[in-house]
Amino acid sequence: MTAASPPPEVLRAPLVVEFPFTRSLGPVQSAFLTGLRERVVLGVRTSAGAVMVPPVEYDPVTAEELRELVEVASTGTVTTWAWNGEPRTQQPLRTPFAWVLVRLDGADTAVLHALDVPGPDAVRTGMRVRVRWAGERTGAITDIACFEPEGEDGRGGERGAAPHDGVFGEPVTGIVAEARLDYTYSPGRAQSAYINALAERRTVGERCPTCHKVYVPPRGACPTCGVATTDRVEVGPAGTVTTFCIVNIKAKNLDIEVPYVYAHIALDGAGLALHGRIGGIPYDQVRMGLRVEPVWTDGGRYPDHYRPTGEPDADYDAYKELI
Repeated sequence: MTAASPPPEVLRAPLVVEFPFTRSLGPVQSAFLTGLRERVVLGVRTSAGAVMVPPVEYDPVTAEELRELVEVASTGTVTTWAWNGEPRTQQPLRTPFAWVLVRLDGADTAVLHALDVPGPDAVRTGMRVRVRWAGERTGAITDIACFEPEGEDGRGGERGAAPHDGVFGEPVTGIVAEARLDYTYSPGRAQSAYINALAERRTVGERCPTCHKVYVPPRGACPTCGVATTDRVEVGPAGTVTTFCIVNIKAKNLDIEVPYVYAHIALDGAGLALHGRIGGIPYDQVRMGLRVEPVWTDGGRYPDHYRPTGEPDADYDAYKELI
């Protein structure tokens, strides 16, 4: 009897996809966010007379431009809800809370936010709530810290929408919208083999048994033929620049001086181009057809960049199908 071989190591890595960008605001959104800073909730009246909160700049039915701002109450009614027992980073509250849709008094649509209650038994559709304002307000949706129960006697505070000119001192004209996704990535069989080969300074792809295209990095299946790919093929190490771009903006947490070049590189024997940074040559001398090879750093698990091999440029017909 022979001992069973140990199972292969399961690779895992924490990954973050982050793309914060600056957004300029039009007159409606500017008034809405500035109003929140001043503890005023504004909506906009549509062509049919309905009041939308949060406000939009164009009527969702007629596409007509909307500019008639109205002030609504900071109290309202829960229209639907869902319990969040495990709050995540940057969510409104650190303790468990309810996500609620609240139709504020005077509005015809509902706004999504958090409701601070001790448990799911304390929230119900139809309950009355009020805004809990943040202590420090900057002109953002987070100026509403959350909603909280108003109590049964709060129904007497209901009122309609009142006209508002939307004029405030020092209006908010732009915001930074932070898009971020944190997750743990675990590659499958094909990509695990690819990553392990890179640790040995080899590039390994997989060939489709039907169309014979070699995918690098491998995907485990051919997206064209829909069949599994199991035939591993070592490609490169040299390749050809098919297309490229010059980067002039320094990336966060990336210690590379700008400008630099990022390119699609078709490694010899591969049927798909991968991307990599080009070094060892002035950025304005990088060109389509340039022959390049990988440069590895001590302990690196993947090429740091690619540099020219000194070979003559590849003929366009040799890589045109990989652009």
